[in-house]
Amino acid sequence: MNTKILNVKLYFWLLFFISSIVFILFPQIDIYVSSLFYDGDAFPLKKTPFEQFIYHSVRPLIIILSLGSIAIFIYNFFKKTNILNINAKVILYLILVLGVAPGIIVNGVLKPHWERARPIQIVDFGGKKEFTPAFMLSDQNGHSFSSGHAAAAFSLIGFVILAPRRKKVWMSIILSYGAVMGLARISAGGHFLSDVVTSFFIVFISTAIIHYMLFKEDL
Repeated sequence: MNTKILNVKLYFWLLFFISSIVFILFPQIDIYVSSLFYDGDAFPLKKTPFEQFIYHSVRPLIIILSLGSIAIFIYNFFKKTNILNINAKVILYLILVLGVAPGIIVNGVLKPHWERARPIQIVDFGGKKEFTPAFMLSDQNGHSFSSGHAAAAFSLIGFVILAPRRKKVWMSIILSYGAVMGLARISAGGHFLSDVVTSFFIVFISTAIIHYMLFKEDL
């Protein structure tokens, strides 16, 4: 199935659609997965060194990679060279990749307007708010849907796409990192499984579309 829509393979759109329908029709999946990390009183993995390390790791990574890319661009510009092929279009691409999905879609639109309560806030896990299925607008004044940290972690895919070699290796590493970030947020009661999965699809699809719009190249 090689058919593509906006540079994203059709099967990937179908996976996003099917996963979304599953989370809407079977919301107990979210409750069940989160319950695996709840001991009846709290989420014991919350605030542990590993959870905190993963939680706080993504911002420095993005800053280092972004500043590194800008530094190389400036060097290329003034020295009239082409290290790693980083030019003005690449910088624009990275700005859009890091800004559109994690920044605008997830943190600017979904989190503040969907108002889904976090696992740690709902009655099922000792909180006072009501559970709302994924994709359903809520009035619980929460910021669970979707995961900002997972979106930020998965946005590093944008850098991997530009890698001149060993792209599959780097992609595996970043996808694993995003998955670990998602697991850390779930284990701490900060997000549901659907929050993480949705952020992944939003970021990957947005990145693929932006890449095609700027470079007219297939992934």
